[in-house]
Amino acid sequence: MEPVVFDLSKFNEYREDNRLEVKKANGGLPGSLWDTYSSFSNCNGGAIILGVKELEDGSWFTTHLQNRNKLLKDFWDNINNRKKVSVNLLREENVETYEVNGDIIIVIYVPKADRVYKPVYINDDMFGGTFRRDHEGDYHCSEAEVRGMLRDQAEKSTDSKILTNMSIDIFYPETVKAFRSRHTAVNPDHVWHKLDDEGYLERIGALSISDVDGKLHPTVAGLLMFAEEYKIRQELPEYFLDYREMLDPTIRWTDRIESSSGEWSGNLLDFFFQMERKLLRDIKKPFKVEGFTRIDETPVHKAIREALANCIANADFNFPRGIVILKNPDSITIENPGSIITGKPQMLKGGISEPRNKIIMKMFNLIRVGERAGSGVPDIFNVWETEGWEQPVVEEQYKPDRTILRLSFTSINEESDQKSAIETPKPAIDEKVAFESIKLAMQDLNYNEPTRKNMEKLYSSISANQVFGASDAKDILGCSDSTARAVIAKLRDEIKVIVAVKGQGKGKYRFINK
Repeated sequence: MEPVVFDLSKFNEYREDNRLEVKKANGGLPGSLWDTYSSFSNCNGGAIILGVKELEDGSWFTTHLQNRNKLLKDFWDNINNRKKVSVNLLREENVETYEVNGDIIIVIYVPKADRVYKPVYINDDMFGGTFRRDHEGDYHCSEAEVRGMLRDQAEKSTDSKILTNMSIDIFYPETVKAFRSRHTAVNPDHVWHKLDDEGYLERIGALSISDVDGKLHPTVAGLLMFAEEYKIRQELPEYFLDYREMLDPTIRWTDRIESSSGEWSGNLLDFFFQMERKLLRDIKKPFKVEGFTRIDETPVHKAIREALANCIANADFNFPRGIVILKNPDSITIENPGSIITGKPQMLKGGISEPRNKIIMKMFNLIRVGERAGSGVPDIFNVWETEGWEQPVVEEQYKPDRTILRLSFTSINEESDQKSAIETPKPAIDEKVAFESIKLAMQDLNYNEPTRKNMEKLYSSISANQVFGASDAKDILGCSDSTARAVIAKLRDEIKVIVAVKGQGKGKYRFINK
């Protein structure tokens, strides 16, 4: 969002909105001016125009402003008075005088405050004098919103806090193991792989030595990434993760995952791994093998993974509602609690990376997820433009603070469906070639011999377009229910040659390359 520029030629077209406010000011500086100054400073900036009144139809007319010099003197005296305003963000060039229809008006350009100055408040009352702007005008910020701005003030990352009342025992072993395995897969020669869990977790920032007792304790980052949900909520009561898949309009949702369900750990890392599979599962991808390496990544896959990591790394879990991800047939919406620290204009421009949870972002970087150069969001926009899809939408909301990213898979050219993101059935291919490609992919993923044999046997036994479930796989393989489900899951989520079949009951699948 660019700074507001007042254009005299458009005076009769202007209306009050989130970034324009008019005030009569005939009796001197109006007290509400300072509410609006605080509002604009704590949001995206704006212009306060003195000497103008808004009519019932929203149009403006000038009010024959008098005593221009006295108004300006009073304004500068007040804005430099720390008992009136917490910080003066303006320079002389931020205040301009114009002539409209023979009358004088004064335009005060208020910039968006840097996070180190927020909250900008008035009357020496931080919790009672902090305002923000919405479509209804200026509103008092809640205590939670003010505390959120105070958290963002600190140079130290919000997830670096050391939890001296907790120990390494709070970490869920399977999540730690999953992270270490992923790190080893993407960087097998990293020196930290030789360390035990305690040493490793300290290096990645999940544990830190406390000045209070000189012992290692979990950080907030470690708690969020590796602990179970009920332990996370002991420190962060508002913590919540929610995934809703709505691919069938006749039912409320086709899939739902909540951190509070008790069916899985409920932590951020396991949530990321699940979302990675579910959000990328239906995105078109090449199925080919070069040597022994699977090539099934596209810029779209990387962009969605980037968006997911950014969401988690910028979430403020002190606000309610938590992270919500919605998957529809033609779009993905990713929401996180917390405002944009750098501001929406800078985020869209790129070049500055300032995640709210720096340690969590560091952890994602170790497994080659996320972007620290500040180009993540612009890259997502570039990928969508290249694909010919509608431009992504970034929205900031307040009451409570929330950031929303909407990614549409709708082509700008409505007559063309060649840019559709949703996987469509592939034409028949040479089954022998396809089978060899799957075998190479399984070798690449380093499955053990019994697992590979089960996967090959199931693939060989299922005919083209045949619909099957776990019970069918169990009969074919002569194995347990859990083993059958595990084989199907690997073929679906890792080798990516199985898709779910809708309309034939839950847990029905078919192969897509037969």
